[in-house]
Amino acid sequence: MKTLTRITINPEVMGGKPCIRGMRVTVGTIVGLMAAGRSIQEILIAYPYLEEADIYEALTYAAWRVEEREIDLNMV
Repeated sequence: MKTLTRITINPEVMGGKPCIRGMRVTVGTIVGLMAAGRSIQEILIAYPYLEEADIYEALTYAAWRVEEREIDLNMV
């Protein structure tokens, strides 16, 4: 997977949820808007400080996370 430079995780911003470039816009917000049928252009109008690359990277991050598998270390 390519290096993600636009996704940040900081416990002091949005409770540590993955955000776009340290802003208070979470990956979940972007993915939710896309799932609700919003276009990239509509999201950029609603959040004018975002860039198209932010949205694509949020989707890339979300796709990567759903492919990850968590292993309960207590069972090992």
